[in-house]
Amino acid sequence: MKRKKLIGHLEEHGCTKEREGAKHTLYYNPSERVSATVPRHNEINTFTAKNICKALRIKIIDDK
Repeated sequence: MKRKKLIGHLEEHGCTKEREGAKHTLYYNPSERVSATVPRHNEINTFTAKNICKALRIKIIDDK
């Protein structure tokens, strides 16, 4: 899936960008007080995207 689609899903569910790293972006869910890193690839594996959603405790993204 495209990185932009995943980031849109994260921000739609209340997650915010904390900081940019060299190879990853750190996203934070303020309601759950958890964070997760999102790789800076154009295409993100569906398995990885689902694990990011689980780590941030938000709805799992559809892979369609």
